[in-house]
Amino acid sequence: NLTRGTHAVTTALAQVDREKIYQWINELSSPDTRENALLELSKKRESVPDLAPMLWHSCGTIAALLQEIVNIYPSINPPTLTAHQSNRVCNALALLQCVASHPETRSAFLAAHIPLFLYPFLHTVSKTRPFEYLRLTSLGVIGALVKTDEQEVINFLLTTEIIPLCLRIMESGSELSKTVATFILQKILLDDTGLAYICQTYERFSHVAMILGKMVLQLSKEPSARLLKHVVRCYLRLSDNSRYSQLKHSRCEQDALAVNLYQMSITQPFPSV
Repeated sequence: NLTRGTHAVTTALAQVDREKIYQWINELSSPDTRENALLELSKKRESVPDLAPMLWHSCGTIAALLQEIVNIYPSINPPTLTAHQSNRVCNALALLQCVASHPETRSAFLAAHIPLFLYPFLHTVSKTRPFEYLRLTSLGVIGALVKTDEQEVINFLLTTEIIPLCLRIMESGSELSKTVATFILQKILLDDTGLAYICQTYERFSHVAMILGKMVLQLSKEPSARLLKHVVRCYLRLSDNSRYSQLKHSRCEQDALAVNLYQMSITQPFPSV
């Protein structure tokens, strides 16, 4: 009886929670209630397995999330984005990441070209915290897509400017943003189509190699095991292509890389994940 009673209480609580989710999704449609709904739903995205389909198939919800994104475009240039604006739009981005991660909604998410709405954020260069948070959260949406290792995702991204955007962040972003951007590049390289695309022209290939080389030099001064792991994996994957061995001075670059990586591996071993 006790077990049955506990189960009934748990079921009732779950139903109440479910009703709150429906309520918050409905509240996204109204500008007056949207901000709180964004906050509450972003907190629940890990604990509600089917939140993504609920968001995608509810009337006006994705339009409301895109409106949140478009509304702050004017604050990008000139860079006047406030912490409050950044937090609010990042809650909307967190819900889009939820949609991007879910197998039932990912294809539709790509077909609607929704990632392109995030690219203006990745173009920003301001070092203030609101902009760093905005870039990092936007990268998180793309990172959620590539984490699936699906060909459809890579094919879509290769039709966009994501590679040069990631390379710029890898060169000048914060350590965390660099790490996510390098992870995205790594996932693109690990796909045969992605590797072929980057190695298709000398310009593309040499640009990637140059940025990775700069990162190695920077990592020798400011070590980061997690970032280093992704840089090494990019180098290893590039070495699978014959063009890599044809780079001018490649032997010197590889020797310098080996020395730096060896020194860093002694003082700061790779993380297990």
